[in-house]
Amino acid sequence: MEKRIDLLKEGFHFLSKEGLANPKVEAEIFLSHIINCPRLGLYLDKEPITQKESQDYWHLLRQRAKGRPLQYLIGYVEFMGLEFKTAPGVFIPRPETEILIEKALELLTLKSYLSSAILDIGTGCGNIAISIAKEIKKTDIFACDISDSALQLAEENAHLNKVEINLVKSNLFSVFKRKNYFSLILSNPPYIRSEAIPGLSRELHYEPRGAIDAGNDGLLYYRAILSEAADYLSDKGMLILEIGDKQGALIKEIVARTKRLSVIEVIKDYNDIERIIVAEKQR
Repeated sequence: MEKRIDLLKEGFHFLSKEGLANPKVEAEIFLSHIINCPRLGLYLDKEPITQKESQDYWHLLRQRAKGRPLQYLIGYVEFMGLEFKTAPGVFIPRPETEILIEKALELLTLKSYLSSAILDIGTGCGNIAISIAKEIKKTDIFACDISDSALQLAEENAHLNKVEINLVKSNLFSVFKRKNYFSLILSNPPYIRSEAIPGLSRELHYEPRGAIDAGNDGLLYYRAILSEAADYLSDKGMLILEIGDKQGALIKEIVARTKRLSVIEVIKDYNDIERIIVAEKQR
């Protein structure tokens, strides 16, 4: 029987030759997943690998080499210190979105009135709404999406993380009738230009196009959200949006044209790219 450390080395060399950016980490994650062992334990435990474990491991490695996202292959992703189930057909949370959560939690702490009612637009697997629900108690948190598969996965993730959120099938604000209700609206909408999609990494081609395609200029969903957000925000309510690279100035212009919102902060990500826009409803 093969030793864990030997199989791990083989996996690392295979993924390296296939051009993966983080072959060592991914080889460890896959083997850790297959044998249900912490990554550190792969180096400490001398237990041999069974034939079935080896076969399953190599199946994941080969699928990964084809470009399938690691998160779809192992079925989960870590986000904000929590575990979220992932599945093909639903967008995979990215680390950059944690900046949006951190800003939301900061504002919710400083301005208690923002916690009266919260809306997460385009919730996907529920990572934004659920992460906030873990920290902010006794708050009405709504999460909407147009995708049935996304809402089902979000429901599973809410149960997994032991929180309650209100899941609603809605195309943006379409089913919400109560105006001036939400004190805080959050969204990480699609923001990739249609023409740029063919040139994206292989991994993104396995994710749902509807979760990344934002029309000819990448601003389709920002226009739609910003045209209505003030109608649904309460007095002094706030809107936090994740944005794409080089979109900050363009979105500020859209906000200014609404004449009902004002940008109060733009936050850069770890690569010094403008990533989050915070706007407030004008009195």
